Amino acid sequence: MLDDDQKDLPPSARARGPLAGLRVVETGSLIAGPFCGQLLGDFGAEVIKVEDPGGGDPMRQWGSHRPQGLSLSWPIIARNKKSITCDLRQAEGQRLLRDLLADADVLIENFRPGTLERWGLGPEALAELNPRLVITRITGYGQDGPYSKRAGFGSIGEAMGGLRYVTGEPDRAPSRAGISIGDSLAGTFAALGTVMALLSRERTGRGQVVDSAIYEAVLALMESILPEWELGGARRERTGSILPGVAPSNVYPTRDGLAVLIAANRDTVFDRLADLMGRPEWRADERYRTHGARGENQEELDKLVAEWTREQDSDALLERLHEAGVPAGLIYTAQDMFADPHFAARKAIVRLTHDKLGAFPMQNVAPRLSETPGDVRTLGPELGQHNDEIYGGVLGLDAEALAGLRSRRVI
Repeated sequence: MLDDDQKDLPPSARARGPLAGLRVVETGSLIAGPFCGQLLGDFGAEVIKVEDPGGGDPMRQWGSHRPQGLSLSWPIIARNKKSITCDLRQAEGQRLLRDLLADADVLIENFRPGTLERWGLGPEALAELNPRLVITRITGYGQDGPYSKRAGFGSIGEAMGGLRYVTGEPDRAPSRAGISIGDSLAGTFAALGTVMALLSRERTGRGQVVDSAIYEAVLALMESILPEWELGGARRERTGSILPGVAPSNVYPTRDGLAVLIAANRDTVFDRLADLMGRPEWRADERYRTHGARGENQEELDKLVAEWTREQDSDALLERLHEAGVPAGLIYTAQDMFADPHFAARKAIVRLTHDKLGAFPMQNVAPRLSETPGDVRTLGPELGQHNDEIYGGVLGLDAEALAGLRSRRVI
């Protein structure tokens, strides 16, 4: 059921979206593959999620906070999807998937390389079945190379891609980001690759394979660490809350016990901060006049800014910084997001009705499109909720055939 925020959308926008009319079959589990499916579903694709009949995607059970024993992750990552069950280890299950892919636009899978091929559903076989099919494959290490057969979770990809090494405080072991960023990045790049493959299909008439490796998705975000090492002879290290050579740009204490992030490292912005702090002489001070000079004197400058912020309450400080045109903000928790008027004005949080938990909040669709926006239409479905609709309506199986599949535990 849509809440008032979703009802503001015109019916055409709610029903369409730029990917409307595309059928996506998602056989992935956990986060990387399903996040790709979530992104495509957010923008209108029909996403048919294929789950094992024995228990479904493990995300149905995962999560440290489980009111009434229910996952709070599942309604989000499976939103806008239809659930069918199918035991792909059985030949009958493989035939069902093949029949479904005969008229599909996209297959998303995150099995280990070689699994589809072992079932007779590799890219060559599927191209003969459906030449227009885009096959999106998400793994830890990619479809080839010496590591391709290894099991690869997001955390391993984050380590191999370089993110873990630079995350955390310099005097401690590498830290985790706090979310499964490697998986989500691989899913995001997979969705991007899928849309590009679909665009290419408009010109060529043929689908192709999209190969998204978790470690490569992480590596893609690692800025200039490679030439820094090979050409500059420097290894980027963990630096906590600062970026070396960029100042002032840090988290600073306030009188009311909070912390405000101030980013005033650009010359013109630093001049505004200096004026606001009552230190206009800093504009001409050789220690702070240029970006490079401020970087060399980062520790000293951060200390002076902290002494100034420590004498002010966070709300008043932020108001002054905003008025002066200095980028600044609090470090938000979920509680802050719910209370923030900007989140409310842009409808960044949307609520749908959960049949057991009531109003269920989650992040809205991003990015925003002016003419064909995405939207959140449904929460994650019950296991096998759409078996009759898909097997009966799409594949044309009758009640007797469905009963036989259930009795053999294929679905």
